Amino acid sequence: MENLLPKAKQGNFHLLKLAKKEQLTKNTFSMEFEVPENLKSNFQFEAGQYVTLKYPSKGEIYYNDFSMTSAPYEEKIALGIKINTEESSTKDLYNDFQIGDFVEVSEPKGRFTLVSKPHEFRTIIGFAGGIGITPLISHFKNILHNEPRTRLFLFYGNKTRDGVPFKNELDELISQHKDRLDIHYFYSREKVGNAFLEGRLDEKKVVLIINQLMMIDETDEESTLWDSVDEVLICGKGEMIKSLANACYNNGIPKKNIHFELFEEYNEDIYPQEKEFPVIEDIEVDFKLFGNEYKTTLKNNRMRLLQELLIQGFPVPYSCKSGICGSCECVLEEGEVELLENEYLTENEEASGRILACMSVILSKKIKVNFDLV
Repeated sequence: MENLLPKAKQGNFHLLKLAKKEQLTKNTFSMEFEVPENLKSNFQFEAGQYVTLKYPSKGEIYYNDFSMTSAPYEEKIALGIKINTEESSTKDLYNDFQIGDFVEVSEPKGRFTLVSKPHEFRTIIGFAGGIGITPLISHFKNILHNEPRTRLFLFYGNKTRDGVPFKNELDELISQHKDRLDIHYFYSREKVGNAFLEGRLDEKKVVLIINQLMMIDETDEESTLWDSVDEVLICGKGEMIKSLANACYNNGIPKKNIHFELFEEYNEDIYPQEKEFPVIEDIEVDFKLFGNEYKTTLKNNRMRLLQELLIQGFPVPYSCKSGICGSCECVLEEGEVELLENEYLTENEEASGRILACMSVILSKKIKVNFDLV
């Protein structure tokens, strides 16, 4: 996502040397950074996390988040990056920085992560679209390295065969782990002689995957491969995530086992809202942000807290607007709200009063929140 100004709260930045740069397809490239010994502890990370690059483009300073393709055991920061248009700041990032140059890189962050279970038999499936493959590569490399009993299935959608980022790296993983990794490529704008592999990854495609690819489980004659799925990872555009997450949920995968990462701003709910809330009018809101105290009144609670504050012009930090990234995390100090969705906060964090403004429906006449305590 292109961010001219830091909508999300930015972490600590360090200058890292660009060690490798490679064009992958006509509009994607990779960057790899060296981490010096004195910064090793700062750049420890979990598979699925991301960093922010801070760099100039067209006279402005941009902050862009990029997921890592490197796994923690590799002890490097490797990224996959897309050039969306000729005017994109990422085109300048590719053209202006050469091997040996230093780039400002934030310390790793994000919660698109999984708990490692090296002693268990697990089945994990991943869905990715385009450059959304990046955190899944990190996850899959890490799982294959650390979990000898886990089997992986990847369903990867792109427009055409010559536009598949990281195809060589995925082929290398297949060659090393044929017994535990299965990859299927789907193409939305190219005929490949197999109707099943043509078209977008969506809810209908998931049903076909269940019925055609995940029926027979050779390790358990009494269940299907789909029945054995423990975790689902999804990364890509909002519409794709919404379709696939609901397809998985409607076919028996619990929401808590469906993990997703948005690669664009998305303003719709991922899952349908299943609960009606009483309408509350003339709501008083006090909040602290970037050291300043604010007071405002909301007409009612029909929209969520973040949307209401943005409409009134307050500089509230945000990114995904979907309860995933944590950019709008704050502490509820007074009043009552309910979170519609939460892919970010832990149970302990929720219990301590932390909320996500983008997912918060206000349920009291007055609330007080603090964005600066996070």
